Amino acid sequence: MRCVNAEPQPVAPPPHAVRAAPGGALRRLWIPAAALAAVGGAFAYVAAVDPNEPGHYPVCPLWRFTGLYCPGCGGLRSAHAFAHGDLATAVQDNALAVAAFLALAALWTVWVVRAARGRPMRLELRPAALWALGASVLAFTVVRNLPFGAWLHP
Repeated sequence: MRCVNAEPQPVAPPPHAVRAAPGGALRRLWIPAAALAAVGGAFAYVAAVDPNEPGHYPVCPLWRFTGLYCPGCGGLRSAHAFAHGDLATAVQDNALAVAAFLALAALWTVWVVRAARGRPMRLELRPAALWALGASVLAFTVVRNLPFGAWLHP
């Protein structure tokens, strides 16, 4: 039986509910803004100092000593072309790097939206996703070093 004059009991939030972080939106957004400034500064440097000209950046040691392309070979040239808006050249220099640039931009956007709403950023990759990512990088590396994968050479 319910008593009419009884004071309502507070309802506890479900255990999976996330509470907003204390502080205003600007306070919550300073870390994503600092990360954007750091990445933007790095891209600005690579855009200004052309990696296609010799002497500005070190040569990949794996390529220098073995003649094999690592998954990062051509990444600076790809970033340079990407920063200048030349997406076709960026993909030709390192397709994996362009995919990483776009994935990190999407991840940063999610981070900003969650921070603005006061929710923490949680990236929980399952082992299967990590294995798939590693297998993709390995396949890219192997294919770009085979004769039929010459279109993936930087």
